[in-house]
Amino acid sequence: MAAQPHGMRKVRGSTPLRSTISDFPKKLREAKGLSQEKLARLADVTNNTIIKIETGESPNPTVDTLEKIAKALGVSAADLFKD
Repeated sequence: MAAQPHGMRKVRGSTPLRSTISDFPKKLREAKGLSQEKLARLADVTNNTIIKIETGESPNPTVDTLEKIAKALGVSAADLFKD
């Protein structure tokens, strides 16, 4: 079994949080007909931030960033973790 980062453990059958957080905001954005650039403007974050979250390159977006994105998408921050 591969070593997990300190304080983290793998839950059998679980979807990695990184995958969940990157997939759902993208699906919401696309469903609302928003480009990455438009969402970035609405959320007052950089376009690069949106790209990195959607591609999973940003493994730890801040709560503040997630709240801004959620507000721009018209959902709660908790909704960003749905799949």
